[in-house]
Order: sequence, then C-alpha cells, then structure tokens
Amino acid sequence: MAEIKPNEVYTTQEAQELLKVSSSTMKRLLKHGLIKANKIGKQYRIFGHELLKMLSPEVDEKATNFYQKVRRKTIEVTKNW
Repeated sequence: MAEIKPNEVYTTQEAQELLKVSSSTMKRLLKHGLIKANKIGKQYRIFGHELLKMLSPEVDEKATNFYQKVRRKTIEVTKNW
C-alpha cells in the first residue's frame, strides 16, 4: 500500500490510484470541491495534505501539527546563525 505524503504533489491519476476510486468519482470530488486542487495548464495537481484531509481528518491534523512543530523548531535553531 502506498503512503500519502502530506507535502507531495499528485496528479489526478495518482490521487485516483491512492484513493482507489474511479475516474468519474475523482472528477466528481474535484468538481464539488471535496478535494481542493490547483489547475496547472489543463491538468490538476493535488497536495497530499488534501487527500489526507479527506480520508482522515485526525491523521491530517496529526501530520500538520508535527510539521508545524518541526518547522518552528528549525526556525528557532537557525535564527541565530
């Protein structure tokens, strides 16, 4: 089973495979705004964070909190360089 990385950028095809949904379901999710995506040219790109948010808000919140904690710590350590 593939791991969804919060800061990774996925194509609609990759997201579809990760979520194990059909292409029509993926289009519906995007159209109704259940998954937020950015349109680059004629294609959509989806952050892993959005996929995690849809699948499990609790896991997404844990991942976001951990990322923010590491980010704050890094800024604190490198501030005096």
